[in-house]
This record gives sequence, structure tokens and C-alpha cells, in this order.
Amino acid sequence: MSKQKMSKKQMMRKKQRNRRIVTFIIGFVVIALIWLGVLIFIGQRQKKAQTDTAVPTQEAQIPEEQTTETPEATATPEPTPTAEPLPTVDLSAMDSKSGILIRLSDGSVVAEKEADTRIYPASMTKIMTAVIALENLTDMEALIPIDAATYDMLYTQEASMAGFAPGDQVKAIDMLYGIMLPSGAECCLGVAEHLFGSEEAFVAKMNEKAQELGMTNTHFVTSTGLHDPEHYTTARDLSKLLSYALQNETFRTIYCSHEYTTSPTAGNPEGLHFLSTMFKKMDTSAINGGEIEGGKTGYTSDAGQCLASLAMVDSTEYILITAGAQGGPSTEPYHILDAIAVYDQIAGTDAAADTASDTTTDTAADAALAETQGADDSLAEDVSAQ
Repeated sequence: MSKQKMSKKQMMRKKQRNRRIVTFIIGFVVIALIWLGVLIFIGQRQKKAQTDTAVPTQEAQIPEEQTTETPEATATPEPTPTAEPLPTVDLSAMDSKSGILIRLSDGSVVAEKEADTRIYPASMTKIMTAVIALENLTDMEALIPIDAATYDMLYTQEASMAGFAPGDQVKAIDMLYGIMLPSGAECCLGVAEHLFGSEEAFVAKMNEKAQELGMTNTHFVTSTGLHDPEHYTTARDLSKLLSYALQNETFRTIYCSHEYTTSPTAGNPEGLHFLSTMFKKMDTSAINGGEIEGGKTGYTSDAGQCLASLAMVDSTEYILITAGAQGGPSTEPYHILDAIAVYDQIAGTDAAADTASDTTTDTAADAALAETQGADDSLAEDVSAQ
């Protein structure tokens, strides 16, 4: 009995001892974890402190790196091109009552004389006739008839004719040359009736085109330019028309041709040989500094001698429209003489500018030479004085 009691006491002590051991272990683990947490916390603080001290150093180095960078080059703006200076030309001495000279490349007006005064264009009208034809013909090899009744009407009106016979079937391209070179009225009406059925309908297209081109002081009544009080334009308006027409390569080729031979027709089995009404009155197309490249003449007793011409002077193209010159078909070609005189002024302006430049250079050189000689003379005088 006592042994059992002793064993119970021993067991109780043993349990207590085990509890103390477990409590000690748990306490030790808790304390160890606390110390571990403290150590981790201290380590993080130290690491953060090191990081904080390192960042300013890096930030301080950034500006130094930026200061060594090469600044980006800024694009230099391109200079605005200056317009080519215009030559000095005076139209006041022209026999023609009205005129305008245009630089073709940019439309700049070089000189003018009564350019907005209404004029009768006579056969210069055919520039517009050719433009409307070119913009509406689809086949240059198409055959266009010469109507006998129309031919007879034009003959009685004493209109200029290309030479085709009534009833001829003429190629469209030959009709265009017939309009521009010999100024053939039968070609104008033939094309007009072929395209739109009547001259009236064709002329309506001419007036529409005039408005499109800004020819605000122009009104056409005929495709031929035969006189009518309501058939009028101005030199300025015609310069707009010619500038536009010359952009068409076929027109330019025809307009600048000296001569042309057509295909055979029934009335002309060997074809017709056309001569330009302008070039045939000129001994040469050469002018000072260039040449007259093309032109369309015109004449009626009311319009006077008229000319719309193109010239190349010192590698620059100019167009000149003149109207109202005295004379007629059998007199001196005052319209052509006016054109030559005007174009010669352009070359004269450039020559005068070159001469003035040379004179300035020579004068400067002479002055420098005189100054050098004066210095030498002074030096000689100084030496002799010694």
C-alpha cells in the first residue's frame, strides 16, 4: 500500500518535472524567436540605412552624366527662295495699242500697256478653238468632212482659209494644224460641227472655258474670230488663255511649228503644205539672247494687226500679247516688229546688268591700283627725304 502511494508521488513529481521541462523549452524557443526577430529587424534597418546613403551618391552622379551628353542639333530652317527678278521692259513705244508681257514660268507680269482694255482678237480666237478641239477630240486620225455649204459661206465672208476643198475628208490632226498655221476658217467650223453639231454649241464651250480660266472680260461669238461687236477680250485675258494652252504638248507642238504637210485628200491628193502666218513674215526667228518659238497672228480692219507669241530669252520663256497695231495683210508686220523689239529689251536688260557689274568691278580694281601706286609714291618720297 505504501509502495503504491510512493509510486503515485513519484509519478506526480515526474509529471511536474516534465511540465517544467516543456515550459522551459517553450520559453526558450519563444525567447529565441524574439531574438531572431530583433536581429532581422536590426539587419533590415542597417540595410535600409546603407541604401539611403547610397542613393544620393547615384543621384549626384546623374547630372554629371547629363552634362557630358552632346545636345541634339537643331535643324536649320531652309531659307525662303527669293523670286527671280523681272527684267525691265517698256511697252510704251509699241505700235500696238494694247499688250502684256508675261514670264511663263510663274505668270509674273513683266510689262503691260492697256492690258485690260477691250480688244477684238481676230484670229487669235483660234487659240481657244484649238484648245476646245484638243480637249474633246478622242481620235486624231478621225476623218472630219469639209461641208460645202459652210465653205461657200466662209468664202463669201472673205475668211482666211487653209485650202481644203469642199467635200474633203480631213484627219483631225490636219484640221488642228489648219486652224493654227494658215488660220483656216473652214477647219474651225469643220471641227465645231463635228464635235457639237453646230458652231453655236461649240462657241458655248469656248465661253465656258473662258470663265473657267478666269477670262472675266472675254466673250466669244464665233470660232474663227470674224468680226462681231460682241466678240471681244483683253490682252490680259488672252495671256491667261495662251499660258493654259501651252501646257498641252500637242498644242505647243502645233503652235511652235514653222510648217506642216497634211495627209492627201480627194481635193488635194498630194496633201497641203502649211506655213505659219507669223514665221513666213520673218527672215529669222532669232532675237537677242534667244528666239521666238511660236505665235498666232490675227487681223481684221477693226482689230488691227494682232499677235500672241512665245519666246525664249536667256533660257526663260515669255509670252507677249499685242493688239491694235496699224497696217494690214499687205503692209509691214508691225505686230511682229513690236514683238521683236520687246523681246530684245529683255536681253538688253540682262546685258546692261552684266555691263554694270563689270564696270563696278573694273572701277573697284582701278581704285585699288591707284591706292597701291599712291602708297608706292609716298614711300619713294619718304626714302628720298632721308
